[in-house]
Amino acid sequence: MDALDKKLTSVFEGRIVRKDLLHRIKKGTNVPTFVLEFLLARYCASDEPEEIKAGMEAVLATLQDNYVRPDEANAAQSKVATNGKHKFIDKVHVRYVEKEKRHWASLENFNSQRIAIGEKFYRDNDRLLEGGIWAEVTVAYNEYDEDNYAFIIDDLRPIQLSRFDFERYGENRKQFTRDEWLDIVLRSVGLEPTKLSTRLKFHYVARLAPLVQANFNFIELGPRGTGKSYFFSEFSPYSTLVSGGQSTKSVLFYNNARKKMGLVGFWDTVAFDEVAGIKIKDPDTIQIMKDYMANGRFSRGVEVIADASMAFVGNIDHSIEQIVRSSDYDLFLPLPKEFDLAIMDRFACYLPGWEIPKNTTAYLTNNYGFITDYLAEAFHYQLKHQNKYEAVNHRVRLGKAIEGRDEIGIKKTLCAFLKILHPVDEPTDKEFEEYVAYAVEARRRIKEQMNKRKPDDEFANINLSFFTTDGKEMIVDCPESKNIKATQQPKRKTLDMDFDDEGDDAKEKEQAEPAEEEKPEPEYGKTPVHIPEPIAGEKNDEAEPEPEIPELKEQHYTIFYGDMGFSYETVIGPYLKGAKEITIEDPYIRVTHQIQNLIRLCETVVKQATIRKINLITSYDDKTNISEMRDNLEELKQSLLEIDIILDIKLDPNMHDREIRIDNGWVIKIGRGLDFYQKPHSWFEIGVNDLSLRKCLETKVDIYKSD
Repeated sequence: MDALDKKLTSVFEGRIVRKDLLHRIKKGTNVPTFVLEFLLARYCASDEPEEIKAGMEAVLATLQDNYVRPDEANAAQSKVATNGKHKFIDKVHVRYVEKEKRHWASLENFNSQRIAIGEKFYRDNDRLLEGGIWAEVTVAYNEYDEDNYAFIIDDLRPIQLSRFDFERYGENRKQFTRDEWLDIVLRSVGLEPTKLSTRLKFHYVARLAPLVQANFNFIELGPRGTGKSYFFSEFSPYSTLVSGGQSTKSVLFYNNARKKMGLVGFWDTVAFDEVAGIKIKDPDTIQIMKDYMANGRFSRGVEVIADASMAFVGNIDHSIEQIVRSSDYDLFLPLPKEFDLAIMDRFACYLPGWEIPKNTTAYLTNNYGFITDYLAEAFHYQLKHQNKYEAVNHRVRLGKAIEGRDEIGIKKTLCAFLKILHPVDEPTDKEFEEYVAYAVEARRRIKEQMNKRKPDDEFANINLSFFTTDGKEMIVDCPESKNIKATQQPKRKTLDMDFDDEGDDAKEKEQAEPAEEEKPEPEYGKTPVHIPEPIAGEKNDEAEPEPEIPELKEQHYTIFYGDMGFSYETVIGPYLKGAKEITIEDPYIRVTHQIQNLIRLCETVVKQATIRKINLITSYDDKTNISEMRDNLEELKQSLLEIDIILDIKLDPNMHDREIRIDNGWVIKIGRGLDFYQKPHSWFEIGVNDLSLRKCLETKVDIYKSD
């Protein structure tokens, strides 16, 4: 123990843990950090070697007996059935099934979707219903044969502090200097501060900002392996990480069909991992995101206000030095094309992830730090209850180049730094100026990149500055782009039009004499980075024209037995353009493989951003298992509701026709309905998943416009 360890253990007794113990256990399990430290705090709250050894054995035994790995789900279920009940450490989710008018719980690694749960558990823990929480959960076996479930939750204890005293936290903080407290925070997230510069320390503090400041819009782009997503996936139980894929307004903001809040209503921070892979098919989602990022509110039929911050992290695979010297590309290069300038302008802080060192054991601490959950509780309290804006507004004086959103972003970053490093005390003038300089730089990085993208001077005021206590104006630069002409004075894109003869002469002169920025810079001397695609929103005069979309026309043809190359996407997909509603009439959507065909068609339908409703009219007979059919269709209905699409189901025992009607006027009649594929000889052959590779049965197809 060094001097800081001794002071910390004395002041915050019972709230600290040795971080090297965490590193030793973490390597052998994928349990979140705050779960492991929950166990370490219980069993290893000592600095005596023998007690720590015994405590570590207890932690490992607890994980062995209570933590379920996904491949051990069957054995875990058997243990409950054999013993009557058993305690597990697992992530618990609760969902409401409308048809059954009841709630069901599921455990992430226990592999059971229908676990009965009492109302008191999800009433007292809202996050069970949206995203789930880690908990110590006792699962009991249900021996009543008449019930349609085998397991029931007997007890549930969230893995987080049951009580947090912020006043004591703040008073104890006063016993440490700023630099001591900064080191304690870094050790609490597992890093050794003695190996980091002050600038790097501030970078790590900035990563924590979305966890402590409401409606804080944060972005970090950098190389892989620097721990960008760790702070949002494992550090705090109040943060959730959306790992790529599609993001919808129903999931993120508000589900109109269910009348329920999305992720922003249940979490302090919603973080997006691998931001380059985000797919947003509905333009409304981007518009709602813009509204929410601007002021923490949005409207989807109802006015909604929430506190959740938004963090975007991703990889940048190109040389930073070459990007800032390029006149065509900028440091927002990895963002998806839907992220326009309006989204970028709402970012408060762009953390330069390329400055963060790769995660190695050399940077991990072996000293003491707060139990992760304790610090996370402090941040959660501050996000909900503490406002530092007036304190910041009273002290900071910004330069004239700082405009509306610049000021908002800078002040939010300052508020976050004060909450993390000065929860109840005031920083010195020198310390405060360090925070202001960092916040101004973090915002300038955003404005510089927007200025490179914009063809006019809307964002040209990039020399952001602030005034020190002695009245001196300080202009803050970004280290990576300082004195780089391509970033500081980007070449403006001009309209490709001839206005008069003088314009023609100027154009010829420009072609004859390349602009100064395009001349090679001898001090640089490196091969330019190859970036194959233009940035979204910029014009590329040399880009090939987009291929023309063939005009849709009536078709009448036969699919012969054994033909391949016919999927719902190729047969039906082109005719869904512009549709809002589709009606499927098919009497044979009854048994499992027929409903799976319907699911494949729905997957084609939902790729059209405009479609909001699917009507299904189907039939049944005496041999149909109505209960199983309803259950399967209900599951499909619920999954469509998650992406804001309504599935309306009607059963007509007398129907026989098969057709698909689209509200844009097209009608598609397939003689065999949706079931025109041959059954595979094996479920391990080509064509099982990709229907375009599946052999077909013979059927006629008629596609025409209705009157």
